Amino acid sequence: QVQLIESGGGLVQAGGSLRLSCAASGRTFSSLALGWFRQAPGKEREFVVAINWSGVSTYYADSVKGRFTISRDNAKTTVYLEMNSLKPEDTAIYSCAANVFGCVGPKCVYRYWGQGTQVTVSS
Repeated sequence: QVQLIESGGGLVQAGGSLRLSCAASGRTFSSLALGWFRQAPGKEREFVVAINWSGVSTYYADSVKGRFTISRDNAKTTVYLEMNSLKPEDTAIYSCAANVFGCVGPKCVYRYWGQGTQVTVSS
């Protein structure tokens, strides 16, 4: 079992920045690939970015490339999402997810999910 708890969401103006954190517990953190997803009101959940166990391999959605950065600290069992140049269309609930297969990308099977944290970007 893996427990994931997100934090760091909030209200920010367009052009601003936020850093989300996802703290994990349960299974050996360094064995997990981790991803961030988001869901805006009335829309389907959307893949944002993922990172492999070592942090060497990442996969970004085109919509966030160049603005968002994923990183992880295996010693702190935490994954981060640095979000810069935020836009109103980035408004969503952001959730982190983990998969045990080492797969990095939107089509991987993410077995464990956090509850999510709200990010609101005002224009």
